[in-house]
Amino acid sequence: MIIFNEISKEEFLTYYWQKKPLLLKQALPNFISPINPNELAELSLEDEIESRIVKGSIDGHEWALNYGPFIEKTYSTLPKKNWTLLVQGVDRFVDEVYQMIEHFDFVPRWRFDDVMASYAVTGGSVGPHFDYYDVFLLQGEGRRRWHLSTKNCCDNNYLDNVPLKIMRTFEPEYVFEVGPGDILYIPPKVAHHGVSLDDKCTTFSFGYRSYTNQELLESTEKHNSIISTIQYYEDPTLELNECPALITQSAINKAKKLVHISTNQFACCVTKIDSFDLNILQNFQFQIQNEGFDYYAKYFLHASCKVAYTINNESVKMYINGEYIDVNDSKPEAITNFCNSRKIDCKNDDIFSVNIAKKLFRLGLLDKAI
Repeated sequence: MIIFNEISKEEFLTYYWQKKPLLLKQALPNFISPINPNELAELSLEDEIESRIVKGSIDGHEWALNYGPFIEKTYSTLPKKNWTLLVQGVDRFVDEVYQMIEHFDFVPRWRFDDVMASYAVTGGSVGPHFDYYDVFLLQGEGRRRWHLSTKNCCDNNYLDNVPLKIMRTFEPEYVFEVGPGDILYIPPKVAHHGVSLDDKCTTFSFGYRSYTNQELLESTEKHNSIISTIQYYEDPTLELNECPALITQSAINKAKKLVHISTNQFACCVTKIDSFDLNILQNFQFQIQNEGFDYYAKYFLHASCKVAYTINNESVKMYINGEYIDVNDSKPEAITNFCNSRKIDCKNDDIFSVNIAKKLFRLGLLDKAI
């Protein structure tokens, strides 16, 4: 199957995923950004949303970092060039952004972290840096030039006395210029430096996080142990499937090469949500606490939630937000359909799916379609 009009899913997984960068020009033809700079700035005024403004450039050798929430006056005091607004977890608040995640469901959804959106004026940048994420960078509006490098990606190559992790030595190996609808894939530990080429540059970063051996160990009975050498989980060779929520046995075997961990412990670890998402979910649960279950509604797993499932001897186990959810009174197919699609149509789906919906509704994990 072809993704983004250019490459097959099998080819991408075999030759690029966690191996090397790939630019997909016009991956989403005629793309119209679901959020504009003014709307992104409005999100940065909200208390429950994580936001940052980065000012500076590698030419000026000076960097400043400010954390939100901001006030409207903030934007009238910014310079004309060399600043960037970053807003974390936009997919939790903008449905159109949340729906775009499905474009990337040929890779494990349980690895997905969030969508960070940025807006930058001319020269805006966060400096050259690297991390341990797989990331798809979708250009929304405007143009950006990306410099990428596999050199000097080590933790002792950062500037001192700077509020950001900016590489001291950065030697570009690839240069890509992107416009609306272009997607740039960057594997873990590949340094990248993006600079806005105009005053309307918006970028959506779809991040897929990894896990350290220390994080995995903390999910086991040896949670108080300390590991001296940090290593990162890497995916096994991925095979094409239409089950983004499935934790395969090969993935579990990969984790077991890092630490002694059970299937249950690994599934709980990779579906655990952080304090940011927990706060979002608790606010949602407070808002719906007096609602009754609707047998004619379509329900969706709340955007802040993480779900995955495992299969062992035809037995399917579902995990949400770091916990095993017992739905053994439902058919395996109903469980896997929900986990992969993250939705249930009570009016049209079978009674087994509706039973899942009722249980998850009581737990405050389902959002009702309008």
